[in-house]
Amino acid sequence: MKRLVYFDNAATTCLDERVLATMLPYFNMDYGNASSLHSLGASAHDAIEKSRAQIACLLHCQPDEIVFTASGTEANNFALKGIAFANREKGNHIIISSIEHDCVLNACKWLETQGFVVTRLPVDKHGFVDLDFLRQCINPKTILVSVMHVNNEIGTIQPISEIAEICRERNVLFHSDACQSFGKILIDIKNIDLLTINSHKIYGPKGVGALVIKKGTKITPLLHGGGQEFGLRSSTENIPGIIGFAKAAELCFSEMENENKRISALQQKIISGLANNVDGIYFNGDLKKRLPHNINFCISNLEGESIRLLLLLDEARIAVSSGSACSSNSENAASHVLQALGLNPFEARGSVRLSLGRFNTEAEADIFLETLIDKIKKLNSIFSVV
Repeated sequence: MKRLVYFDNAATTCLDERVLATMLPYFNMDYGNASSLHSLGASAHDAIEKSRAQIACLLHCQPDEIVFTASGTEANNFALKGIAFANREKGNHIIISSIEHDCVLNACKWLETQGFVVTRLPVDKHGFVDLDFLRQCINPKTILVSVMHVNNEIGTIQPISEIAEICRERNVLFHSDACQSFGKILIDIKNIDLLTINSHKIYGPKGVGALVIKKGTKITPLLHGGGQEFGLRSSTENIPGIIGFAKAAELCFSEMENENKRISALQQKIISGLANNVDGIYFNGDLKKRLPHNINFCISNLEGESIRLLLLLDEARIAVSSGSACSSNSENAASHVLQALGLNPFEARGSVRLSLGRFNTEAEADIFLETLIDKIKKLNSIFSVV
């Protein structure tokens, strides 16, 4: 069978073999419950704490500020709901950006049914939050601002250090979803009170993430039980997952500089190839202040055929996506991110997202460009718009 060209790393990455090797003993040898008092349990507990310390070192925070979860979605829900209910006596106002991940948007919709007021910040045509408008929106009842570091669809990198400074000046907690940036670019967590990270975007296992909670932050747990994770997230810990998460993070940080140079070159090769060979193409998001792993584009008059194009590419063993993987279950296929940038609903249904990763090559970029150009010709001859 023809080898798969996988350009959907923002949805999930394959497990690095070095990560798998680190995890394997914890499935069938060191399989103890970290809460057990016997030696096997103590070994599991020590492995978790070592992993916690590894990730803390990479983020320059304290180990006991890291709470492991089952996903980035859980961590985001924990941050939003936990802060909301723990700080309700101070106020009921939350600010998020209009291009947050669905788990943040939907968590906030639910919080609105519980008496909270949510302001959704607009973004400019490149996807950046207006900092002056943010300042205007903060009021005495504001308890939390949540703005993602890197957008999962268009790769825009928000100025979270500046946002964090604004929040600190106004005595408002700041949370950032860094699932798309962690392990890919450096994150300055100074003045950031809560940070969401996860594993399966960085060549680690699925089913594990973490919420970094700065000491002194008042937060209510979502899960109650045996008191694991400092009493903040009860559940038996996913020990192999946590081990793999830490190893994946360690590898990403140690290889980050060289990897980003290589990925940036691939990104520019594909963008140039698209710009020079595809009529009517337009790119979504800022082409400079974006994650080097991300490319998002539409083709004028073919926006309605993006899903057909993805299927044709899939037949050719090339995996790309249209928008966020987590939004593919929605009845409304129009991207809320692209609509926030100013695209109409028809255009917002027509994007193609490439997300590059560790195992992609120049040869794969050439295959993609050649195949895409060929498939577009077929679409033009069959589905042309008059």
